[in-house]
Amino acid sequence: MARRIAAGAAYGGGGIGLIGVAAVGLVLAEVQLAKRSVGGGVAPIAPPADGLYGTAFAGRTGLPALRLGVLGDSTAAGQGVRRAGHTPGALLASGLAAVAERPVELRNVALPGAMSDDLDRQVSLLVRDPIRPPDVCVIMIGANDVTHRMPPTQSVRHLASAVRRLRTAGAEVVVGTCPDLGTIEPVYQPLRWLARRVSRQLAAAQTIGTVEQGGRTVSLGDLLGPEFEANPRELFGPDNYHPSAEGYSTAAMAVLPTLCAALGLWPESDRLDGDREESMLPVARAATRAAAEAGTEVTGARGPWALLKHRRRRRIPTAPDPAHAPSATG
Repeated sequence: MARRIAAGAAYGGGGIGLIGVAAVGLVLAEVQLAKRSVGGGVAPIAPPADGLYGTAFAGRTGLPALRLGVLGDSTAAGQGVRRAGHTPGALLASGLAAVAERPVELRNVALPGAMSDDLDRQVSLLVRDPIRPPDVCVIMIGANDVTHRMPPTQSVRHLASAVRRLRTAGAEVVVGTCPDLGTIEPVYQPLRWLARRVSRQLAAAQTIGTVEQGGRTVSLGDLLGPEFEANPRELFGPDNYHPSAEGYSTAAMAVLPTLCAALGLWPESDRLDGDREESMLPVARAATRAAAEAGTEVTGARGPWALLKHRRRRRIPTAPDPAHAPSATG
């Protein structure tokens, strides 16, 4: 199914039905129940986190600050927390600065509520200055595509186009694939099962589309799924939908190793590590495996092959408030 969705995105196919007609009535009833529960609280507006991180490293190497762009929806923006240092962009910028021992300039253009068709606008905001394009970008998108029933082929087409534009501009790209919506606590069966199935199918198709455009992906759904189910009060924010500060930290821990590896900064190479059950598979098989395995990275290898990696994660402390960076707001 993931390959069919990705192929439809690449060749202009239409939407692909993911559920049978017989289930529609029951699912719609469950959706109405979920709407009464999910988002029952008020999620704080995502605090602005643009600026310079790792200022203590300024001048050590004589190299300019790395430029990190973040794109996507409310999860990428950090909605649900009150401090800038708790947002995923700030956590990733701070972690990247520590690994690279260089300052990192963060520009976050993610928009709460955005679907994949907003990525074209967001990419334009990041690459409009050809002299200072981002060095690396992180995209987190997909949940709203599922809940608003955007045809998955369209969703993947928009994402692949965004990855291609960023790669053409010279940026490395890491995509945190669609989260597992089956982990949302107030969602009941069979909607929970359906949400999980559709989320994983979209995540796998996103992986195929991203890798084919030269990007890397990290599976967020299965990483956060068991932890959200086990600790829903700790890892979900006050609206029972967006992650809490601890939830964003968990997601950032999964993305940071791949973010650093894309820039050649992670001590682990892109070679296979048999002790960590890594393998080289056809892209579609790697994408399907990644959608079902916690924190799995997929990166292109040769031709139709991809590397399936399980990088060691490091806990990221709360990021400090960003230093003012005039160029980050331009």
